[in-house]
Amino acid sequence: MLLRLSNVPRDYAWGSHRLLADLEGRAASSAPEAEVWFGDHPGDPADVAGGGTLDAVTGGGLPYLLKLLAAASPLSIQVHPTIAQARAGWEREAALAMDDPERNYRDDNHKPELIVALSDRFEALSGLRPVADTLRLLEELGPAGAPLRARLTAEGDVLGDTIGWLLTGGAQDDVDALIAAVRAAAASVEGEWAQTLRAVSGIAEAYPADPGVAVALLMNHVVLRRGEGVFLRAGLLHAYLSGLGVEIMAASDNVLRGGLTSKRIDVAELLSVLDTTPTPVRVLHADAAGAYPVDVPDFALRRIELSGAPVEVAVTGPAMVLATVGEVAVSAAHAAAIPVAVGTAVFASEDESSLTLTLTGSGEVFIAEPGR
Repeated sequence: MLLRLSNVPRDYAWGSHRLLADLEGRAASSAPEAEVWFGDHPGDPADVAGGGTLDAVTGGGLPYLLKLLAAASPLSIQVHPTIAQARAGWEREAALAMDDPERNYRDDNHKPELIVALSDRFEALSGLRPVADTLRLLEELGPAGAPLRARLTAEGDVLGDTIGWLLTGGAQDDVDALIAAVRAAAASVEGEWAQTLRAVSGIAEAYPADPGVAVALLMNHVVLRRGEGVFLRAGLLHAYLSGLGVEIMAASDNVLRGGLTSKRIDVAELLSVLDTTPTPVRVLHADAAGAYPVDVPDFALRRIELSGAPVEVAVTGPAMVLATVGEVAVSAAHAAAIPVAVGTAVFASEDESSLTLTLTGSGEVFIAEPGR
């Protein structure tokens, strides 16, 4: 069975008025459009053409959630737990209502995720930078960087201790001085750190006085080009800054925030989940089959370009075909061809999972399915 899927964009404040509209060839929206969810997550299950939502078809059992994400301003700095951490947190908070402001865990699952850029430029923060490199960056900030340098040259888990210090409220004067120095340096510094300083200065414009701006100084700044991706594992601190992308993740809503937000930050729980090991950014490219190399059981993602000739694709488990360019259609042995409008998806249910999907037309699609 093949089903057309769509959804109403979620209007988070960081969303774009233009990115999704431009993708779909329509006028800019009057409200921000941040994410379109294609999945059966109870927070916003996809709409099925003809009526109903996808969770009624799947029973809520999809292991992944596929999204279009359109960021005009930075998302919160955040980290996701491992399965063991999520299960422990879910059990620990069992007595709390789901809407309790003290609740951190929305389910008992982990949330690894992959973002692939659809815009020509997609900016993000991914992982913590080696301390020695951050110390060189801080040289560009003059005396304002001294308190941070002192923290980073102490003993112990200096990155975790520094993040805790920044987020617990006692460092605000130092944060304000750092932000002022970043803005000044972004306007004058050239060379190695110029792009990073401009990015952090832009974050400060969106979140003036937020301690997360100082946390961002500790993180790797990455710019993805169209078709490039980055994988965000459990424990990895990250934030998306701007751009349009296809995002796929395990079906979870577990987020521990570390700045750039008006929502609650549980510093102790954040630090218990955070992996403070410096992690270089690995930019991912699709392989010869269009697949992005991500080794998780929850999801797999492929990018397929079509140029008129039919393309046959074997799928494993319930799959989705999301159109991002052109005019394409999908068919299967037990289902006639269904056009897939740009910005919408087609769901191939379990009874088609052992078969091959046939893609026709010209354009680009992304295929989501369970991991292998």
